[in-house]
Amino acid sequence: MTKTCTVAEMALREIARRRSVLVMLLLLPLTFYLSRRGDHLGQSIRFLCLGLGWALSTAALFAGSAARAIEPRLRLCGYRGHHLVLGRLAALWTVGATLSLPYFLLIRFDQHDVRYGAVALIMAITVVVAAPFGLALSAALPRELEGTLVLLTVIGLQMMMDPAGTSSRILPFWFSREIGTYAVDHTDSGYLERGLIHGATFAVVLTALVVANSSIRLRQRSHLQFSSPR
Repeated sequence: MTKTCTVAEMALREIARRRSVLVMLLLLPLTFYLSRRGDHLGQSIRFLCLGLGWALSTAALFAGSAARAIEPRLRLCGYRGHHLVLGRLAALWTVGATLSLPYFLLIRFDQHDVRYGAVALIMAITVVVAAPFGLALSAALPRELEGTLVLLTVIGLQMMMDPAGTSSRILPFWFSREIGTYAVDHTDSGYLERGLIHGATFAVVLTALVVANSSIRLRQRSHLQFSSPR
């Protein structure tokens, strides 16, 4: 437990070093919210949650890239793979919860006749999904710029594709539309159930991918060179 907390603290410090990025990530969901607040209150909540997911995924992408160089040294110091993964996820989930709280209060006092519990649930699932999503991208795309462009593409598709279409369900934040509809339009619980299943599935799959990739990468010894006997 101590080693996991140590990794989480290191990840939080690394994220805190990028102060300008943190400011932009903090304001990003607000711009998404304000862009739809005037005429589409329901969409404004959904867009805010998408902005939150994009912001936290970007932070996770940066955290995963920064950790790649230090992980082999931590392994030599006795840290195991689950310490590294759980510590980093705990740090990102903490950042996500901290980022979500003021936006939940904004919706609570700015909008009426909304199921606030369901709104809080959307934000919670978004945080849980966005952290491993960003880490998985950092593992697949070592360069931060490439990962950022992929994130931009995913969020753009999430906004433009018809949420009712089957193909939109392959996107990681589709659940926000289902639970958002339940929260704003007061529909039946079927929307809530579909959103929960979709969000839980993506959270489990993405976390498993991060764990598997970390396990494979840390077993490699690319920093060691073996010379052949003479």
